[in-house]
Amino acid sequence: MIYANATQWTDAAQKRVLLFGMSGLGKTHLSQLLRDSGAWFHYSIDYRIGTRYMGERITDNAKREAMKVPFLRELLMTDSIFIGSNITFNNLSPVSTYLGKPGAPEKGGMEMAEYTRRQHQFREAEENALRDTGYFIERAEALYGYPHFICDTGGSICEWVDPDDADDPLLTELSSRCLMVWIEGSEAHTAELIRRFDKAPKPMSYRPDFLARVWAEYLSENNISEADVDPDAFIRFTYSKALAHRQPLYEAMARNWGVSITADEAKAVDSEAAFNALIARALERKATTP
Repeated sequence: MIYANATQWTDAAQKRVLLFGMSGLGKTHLSQLLRDSGAWFHYSIDYRIGTRYMGERITDNAKREAMKVPFLRELLMTDSIFIGSNITFNNLSPVSTYLGKPGAPEKGGMEMAEYTRRQHQFREAEENALRDTGYFIERAEALYGYPHFICDTGGSICEWVDPDDADDPLLTELSSRCLMVWIEGSEAHTAELIRRFDKAPKPMSYRPDFLARVWAEYLSENNISEADVDPDAFIRFTYSKALAHRQPLYEAMARNWGVSITADEAKAVDSEAAFNALIARALERKATTP
């Protein structure tokens, strides 16, 4: 870790943190709070994915749909209108919409082969965006003069690493640049995340072996073919399994590569000073944990 103890963290002239964990537990809250303090540069992995690595694919997908409407097709073919995505830190819907959901097209789904292809595209984009962390640390200081840096990662970071491999290339790179901090949810938080997701299911990204397994399980348990899959029903089915699948990966990332704080602790942070004190306590806990 780049800060061996609480004293090193407290005394550091440059504080650099990478937050990870499931969406909805406080990563964005902390990132926005620190950004608003004026001293922290906020690097959003999902925003970088949507603007740098998947921007053209997202726009082309929207154009493809618009081309199905003769009126819009004529305007697009003559460059009379422009289609683009309006991605912001608080609106990442274009990325989710592009990822889509597998299942019956008449219910808003896509063929599993196409869904898998887009999942692979997202994995490449996320890995590239994560590797850009070092560049943005340097850019934030050299170009904008920010002394501190916070990286807000997507929930799927754990899908592309092996946290028990001491030589994992991505974790080695990230941990050499930032203090990695897991925001850990309780059973109550997990239940709330599932409730929220069930109310408004959204696309997610998974490692290929996990996705193939749950897809086969869903088809078998419901005795249906791919063409009969309700997209929202499938991703609801997958989400709760994903929480259980990701928990030990996050835990190993924190154990081997960083520290952890609870979602309740993250929620209670209301200032930069409170955040710094929380990270100091997390480092103290790490130092006293066998």
